[in-house]
Amino acid sequence: MDEPDSGATEPAAHDGTNTATTNIAAVAREVDEFVATAGWDQPPQLFALVPTADLLAKQPELADRLDVESPLTPVAQESLPESDLGDALAKIAWPDTVAGCALAHEIVVLPPGAEPELEEAAGESGDVERLQRAAANHPERTEARLVAAVSRDGARACVMRLRGKAENAASEPVDEVIEHPDLAPNLLDALATTLEP
Repeated sequence: MDEPDSGATEPAAHDGTNTATTNIAAVAREVDEFVATAGWDQPPQLFALVPTADLLAKQPELADRLDVESPLTPVAQESLPESDLGDALAKIAWPDTVAGCALAHEIVVLPPGAEPELEEAAGESGDVERLQRAAANHPERTEARLVAAVSRDGARACVMRLRGKAENAASEPVDEVIEHPDLAPNLLDALATTLEP
């Protein structure tokens, strides 16, 4: 038997955090793509992230419909109430069988220079409804869908799909997709709270 080459290097150790982050990012992209198939103007959609192996152990007939290589499978939940999203999330507590959760939510993105206009529109009282109307009617607004995902092991991911605008009547709008784990830190924190015991 040959001796190993003394110049060979050892394989790099796997960092569990990087693997978890990669997995949660892949699931966030999967949720975004799933929700995008229904088009725009959708209500917020919540997903439980369930270990694929556990799901297949209980329902093996799903094997041909799931990505069996993916460690987590998003499972769509019933619609969230039409009330404040923060209040709705505060009432959710996932069972231990859920390894994480994801939320797809349509938002309005404004340029940084729009803040003074919004403050003026909200008035001194900070009227949230007036603020929302001002944002929705702002000429430089961009409609977007944000998918935020968290797991019990602390991994986080965000995918934001900016709604495309057609260049002219003959062209199709093209959406732009941005990924970054810190696009919505407050939403990620609220989702993580739903996973606490």
